[in-house]
Amino acid sequence: MSQKVAVLGTGKIGEALLSGMIRAGWAPADLLVTARRPERAEELRTRHGVSPVTNTEAAKTADTLILTVKPQDMGTLLDELAPHIPADRLVISGAAGIPTSFFEERLAIGTPVVRVMTNTPALVDEAMSVISAGSHATAEHLAHAEEIFGAVGKTLRVPESQQDACTALSGSGPAYFFYLVEAMTDAGILLGLPRDKAHDLIVQSAIGAAVMLRDSGEHPVRLRENVTSPAGTTINAIRELENHGVRAALIAALEAARDRSRELASGKKD
Repeated sequence: MSQKVAVLGTGKIGEALLSGMIRAGWAPADLLVTARRPERAEELRTRHGVSPVTNTEAAKTADTLILTVKPQDMGTLLDELAPHIPADRLVISGAAGIPTSFFEERLAIGTPVVRVMTNTPALVDEAMSVISAGSHATAEHLAHAEEIFGAVGKTLRVPESQQDACTALSGSGPAYFFYLVEAMTDAGILLGLPRDKAHDLIVQSAIGAAVMLRDSGEHPVRLRENVTSPAGTTINAIRELENHGVRAALIAALEAARDRSRELASGKKD
């Protein structure tokens, strides 16, 4: 890989992306990072062999800028970067809720912007990264973003109008599964199992179910029906889930996540 890529605001996801890119063939010498704390920058240099720089240096020298700061901090970062970013630089935003127009209004006319929402399974190379083009981004820019984020999982192109929904479903999605595993582990303890055994049972069941969903090609309803015998244990459990409104609660939760993504785009912090 000959192009220089800079990750600005390198937290856990940014570091996972760096690590994946190096495994995929990028030379550490071509990867630049910025961090708020000097000790964090030095940690990244020691661990990955990448080059810590200032935000301004990254803007001037990198071919691609990946902005991974919090949505609330993006405006301040762009104010710092804008005077130094030529219009031919590709800017990739990983901030939830912020539309590409927010960047285009603050950067040089014609600057290509790509919006990406990834998720924490990037830490284990199983991310789902959703990619949308701004008004000046070309198919080549999208392909380059896919190459970068493909290093840590799968990618999917969607119209930007669908990004808030994807953030609710996929960006926040791992937390819903962790929450479910937590609740099921507590249930296992209530039923008399030690915590470690309940955890192992649930995690392996989750992995097996996920692989079946991915590889079988079957609709989830069909897969669920295959486990649900007449008058059996599973249908009794499903009845209780329905009685307690779990399906409706999930829909409401995802709508709330989507709405919060929209609020972040409008600059609302609380």
